[in-house]
Amino acid sequence: MKRLFALLITLLVALPVFAETVYKATGDLGLIVERATGSLVVIDRSEHAAIGRIEGLGDLSHASLVYSPDERFAYVFGRDGGLTKVDILTQSIVNRVIQSGNSIGGAISDDGTLVAVSNYEPGGVRVFDADTLELVADIPTGAKTIGLVDIPGRRFVFTMWDSGETWIADLSHELKLTKLTGIGKNPYDGLVTPDGRTYITGLFGQDGMTAIDLWQDPPVPQHILPHYGKGEAKLPVYKMPHLEGWALAGDRFVLPAVGHHEVLWVDSRSLKEVGRTQTYGQPVFAVARPDGRYVWVNFAHPLNDRVQVIDTLTGKVVKEIATGPATLHMEFAPRGNEVWISVRDENRVKIYNTRTYEQIGEIKAQSPSGIFFTARAHRTGL
Repeated sequence: MKRLFALLITLLVALPVFAETVYKATGDLGLIVERATGSLVVIDRSEHAAIGRIEGLGDLSHASLVYSPDERFAYVFGRDGGLTKVDILTQSIVNRVIQSGNSIGGAISDDGTLVAVSNYEPGGVRVFDADTLELVADIPTGAKTIGLVDIPGRRFVFTMWDSGETWIADLSHELKLTKLTGIGKNPYDGLVTPDGRTYITGLFGQDGMTAIDLWQDPPVPQHILPHYGKGEAKLPVYKMPHLEGWALAGDRFVLPAVGHHEVLWVDSRSLKEVGRTQTYGQPVFAVARPDGRYVWVNFAHPLNDRVQVIDTLTGKVVKEIATGPATLHMEFAPRGNEVWISVRDENRVKIYNTRTYEQIGEIKAQSPSGIFFTARAHRTGL
């Protein structure tokens, strides 16, 4: 009897603790980068609502971020060399280190234990423990380092602007580097296909691009699309397109042309051009709706006030939406029913139904740029 009484007392004492605990799923949360104020807006996708703000992240111009596998933590890569770990449930900074003088993006390993950052100054890649942000590996390259992505097997791929090399860093055990030369002149960005097989590098210093089949041993660089680039440009290049803006739609890639008002269609197996679509301006991002049926495109200054929607079956523009001045970034809901678009000069993010094209919501944010939903945690290369 005494034991039963003691148990009841214990439960009564503990009950308020459980009652005060608030649990919230993270699957429909996300972050918006506010570049001008060095802050993040925490968003609830299902509610079309801003639910908080995290401040004190430094210079967030050209910032990007990745998520932990459990979708709770984000790792933010600032232009000032800052690597910041934030908790989107408590809406707070967990840890922050200044790991270089100028960084340009990062990636998280497939097991979620390592976070890598690529740097302009002093160059190279630094790898950190995802839990503590303690330095795990320092990989000097002697060059500005770009195009950092994760691939399966606790590995990272990245490329050097100055030397035209691509390296593969294998951290499955002791650090092992595979160095590939002859990538091309002044590579400026890189991406990997969703299956982690093909790594593609854009070239600023010459026409064409370079593809590497990472399933081959050893992998061999292959020069592709020899007519893609500056060599035939008839217009000034206002902004180099982001390779993350490549879209895989069915069995074709669609990619922004450099210096032209058009997107290019490329066969994903042969990596040869199979068509072009004229567009409103110079494309920056060409992003496929998750089902691959349509591609949404935004444009460089001074024609960056709208988006166009292209049918991937016909290659024709089927819709044009005047979204507003400085339309910078697009992020689809995981199943593609809606798209969120940052309109920097209106200080808001607009939400559109992707079938009716109606605006169905908006969120205020200070000079918003990148939008990142937590669903990215489960995709290779993002």
